[in-house]
Amino acid sequence: MHNTLSIAATTAATGAPAPNLKLPDTGFLRQPQVLAFVPISKSTLWRRVQARTFPEPVKLSERVTAWRAEDIRQWIAVQARGHRVGGCPPEG
Repeated sequence: MHNTLSIAATTAATGAPAPNLKLPDTGFLRQPQVLAFVPISKSTLWRRVQARTFPEPVKLSERVTAWRAEDIRQWIAVQARGHRVGGCPPEG
């Protein structure tokens, strides 16, 4: 069994369901790929990177910035553990 995280995304332009996306186990993700799995705006993404509440990207070249898939997977897992069903944070 593959260790992939699947999500069903909705395209912003049409509101139509997009095909299931799979977060790779390893490798690099560019900004649009990250935003497909993390439903926040580009501005919020970079604010969180600067505030160190989101994984820092890796500079692969002068004009290429990407995130490690492992870092995004771990961040998503931590966010999921921090919230109970219904969106309420855990008590205690």
